[in-house]
Amino acid sequence: MDLKRLWGDLKVYAALPEMRPFWIFAPVVLTIAVINIVYLSGFWAAVSVGLFVLLGVLIFFTNLRLARSNLQIKVERNQMQSIIKTLENGIIAYDPEFRVLVFNPAAESIFGVQAAEVAGKAFTPDKAQEPRYRVLAQTIFPSLAPLALTRSRAGEYPQVVDLSFDEPQLDLRVTTTKIIDQAGKLLGFMKIIQDRSRELGLLRSKSEFITVAAHQLRTPLVAVDWAFENSLKDPALPQGAKEAIELGKKASTKLLRTVNDLLDVSKIEEGRFGYQFENIEFIGYVEKILGEVSLIAKEYGVNVYYDRPQEPSIAMYVDPAKLSIVFSNLLDNAIKYNMKGGSVTLKVERMKDKPYLTVSVKDTGVGVPPEQVPNLFKKFFRAENIMKLETEGTGLGLYIAKNIVMRHGGQIWAESVLNRGTTVSFSLPTDPKLIPPKEIIYEEL
Repeated sequence: MDLKRLWGDLKVYAALPEMRPFWIFAPVVLTIAVINIVYLSGFWAAVSVGLFVLLGVLIFFTNLRLARSNLQIKVERNQMQSIIKTLENGIIAYDPEFRVLVFNPAAESIFGVQAAEVAGKAFTPDKAQEPRYRVLAQTIFPSLAPLALTRSRAGEYPQVVDLSFDEPQLDLRVTTTKIIDQAGKLLGFMKIIQDRSRELGLLRSKSEFITVAAHQLRTPLVAVDWAFENSLKDPALPQGAKEAIELGKKASTKLLRTVNDLLDVSKIEEGRFGYQFENIEFIGYVEKILGEVSLIAKEYGVNVYYDRPQEPSIAMYVDPAKLSIVFSNLLDNAIKYNMKGGSVTLKVERMKDKPYLTVSVKDTGVGVPPEQVPNLFKKFFRAENIMKLETEGTGLGLYIAKNIVMRHGGQIWAESVLNRGTTVSFSLPTDPKLIPPKEIIYEEL
């Protein structure tokens, strides 16, 4: 069975182009061997024939090895091409001169461009001026896209960026990786394009449903809250009834706050949160916010400190009303989940070599388990130890804060040590040009 398989393999390899040198050389060796046998003495004929046979065997096995290697490469390449063709994500590969090498059917479907139109052709930023290739060019060169949100650190690979287009309506997540050979030489780049238009459409539909439901709840809740408040003004109200109404008023107020949070989330996800940017003096703005939370901190027995920059003033272009929601959420959490006698430190500083400010809120509170820190900014998430301390809460505050910060062109992150405290930091650009031109959904799908 093994001999049959070996013979079958040899027949396959023998027909490959890599074996041609041997088939050319074999007749030559045979001819020379015959001549040597006829015209040379027995000893020298044997030596000559032996050398040529040895050379022929060497050529045979060298070509056979090359044929096997090349056949394996062809098989693997065909397998890879088959996989690429059947992928749901678009695949584009190009060399360092931006000459397109691979353009799979999914990419054809996403961009409305046939592979034959672009294969082997170099793409330049100028292609963005041609309507047919505009979206494709802006995907290859994301800095040209009308809205690009970078999800990875600059200069690090793979690079991940979210792109949003209005005409046609497209939401893409593009992951770019380097193609490098074994010696570390750059051969080109590959882009994996995920069309998220349908997913984000579903998210918007879900947000619209939440908006309708929340509006339906809000109207009667406002009436109930007002009725409780009005009843508490009655001086003839019995003590027992007063206590019951106060409990009802407290519950309705909390429920109304939850409904308002849901409405805020829906507006954010539908891109209609209504941002109004303006120039402000940032140092004084932060001082005013800290003054507003000082009474709450006093109630909880927590000390609040302001580690301000050396500069007397910093001009920023922000939406002060929306940004105050971020400060309120971060400071409220830092105070509520702190220890009595603990501290909260708000620090503002400029980034070195970057046109950004960093704001951090550090507390000495209960902290969060390390494995749960990456989930802090996800919608409806609440850490397990926090839920044990306080059962009420929506898990929307940090999600809303993240979206507001990113709408300002910044990033938000957290560090925490269980039972020792949490630091939540966010960045804001000092250059208005770094602020995204429109609202985008920042929820991780």
